[in-house]
Formats: sequence, structure tokens, C-alpha cells
Amino acid sequence: MELDPASLPARSRHLLLTGLVVPRPIAWVSTLAADGTANLAPYSFFALVSSAPPTVVVSVGSRAGVPKDTLANARATGELVVNVVGRELAVAMNATSIESAPDHDEFAYAGVTPAPSRAVRPPRVAEARAHLEARVTQIVPVPDDDGVVQNHVVFARVVHVQVDDALFTPPHRVDAVGLDPLARLAGLAYAPMGEPFELTRP
Repeated sequence: MELDPASLPARSRHLLLTGLVVPRPIAWVSTLAADGTANLAPYSFFALVSSAPPTVVVSVGSRAGVPKDTLANARATGELVVNVVGRELAVAMNATSIESAPDHDEFAYAGVTPAPSRAVRPPRVAEARAHLEARVTQIVPVPDDDGVVQNHVVFARVVHVQVDDALFTPPHRVDAVGLDPLARLAGLAYAPMGEPFELTRP
């Protein structure tokens, strides 16, 4: 099958691409609005793009042309936390994908606990076993062929990392099996990490 993405309806294009670019790690992003209201939402268009400086990117869309709270808050306060989603947090993470008003308390709705961060103002999810605290360095619009921007890529520099002591071996090793991160597939599907294997580099 040969496909031109431009010829597909938006929904079909989305499902095709998210079915092929798998598995995708989930950024469970907590932010603060200018008035101090906390927000928590999951994003699977997420990646590590550099370790020097340590930088992650999260692509945040809009709803009916209105920026999602995560984007609005990233612009307003310039900080965010990526909470790592372990398999045991799947239901709570999914609950925070609800479309809601900016003053909706996703932490309470999902039954998770906001905990103070060390280097940024947005709270962590206490139940997550690892967190990346970050400061926004750049927000890049992604226009479509008509020049309409429905998505923005948020670049954020990681300024503090927290990892559960039981998963960490100094100076830098993380037990990925113990972390048990959840990944996004297409549609409503998720996947656990599965069995890892190693290959020696040539």
C-alpha cells in the first residue's frame, strides 16, 4: 500500500501515523497557570532530543483553535514536569486526558497526589516513580499546508531529575524493568515495556 498523507482525512492520517510510530513514551505533564492553578495531562508525541543540554520535547495540540491548558501554562510560567507513567498509573493517567475547564482539578479527579518539585513550581505526581522537572526554552508552531497552527512543539530543558531509590544505581543506571513504563500505541491501545534485550554495538 502506497499512501500520500496529504490525500487522507485528518483522522485517518492520525491513526495511520500513530499506528506506525510505536511504541511512544508518554509525557504526563504537570504545569501551573499564571494564577497558580495546577494542570495534569498526558501526551504521547514526546521525545528526548538531547542530553547536552538535557532537553525534551512535547507536542501539544489545540481544541477548536484554543490552546490546551498545558500549552497556555507553558507559555505563561515557562515550567513543567514530565511524570513517568508506570503501568500501575494507567487508569489515573487516562483519566487526566478528559476535556475540561482550566480550573478542573485533574489531580483530584484522577486520584493522584500533587507533591512539591525541587527546582520548578509545578507539582509532581507523587505516585510516579520518576520525574523530569524542566524549564521551557522554546515553543515552535507547526503550521499545516494552509498556514493554520493546531500544534506547538514545546522544548524544555531538564533541570532536575527524581528517580525512586529502588530503581537507581549510581551514577546513572535506571532499572527499566522496575520502572515499567507504559507506552502509547494507536487508537485506545497501550503497551507495557515487554522483555528487554541487549546487542553489542559494532
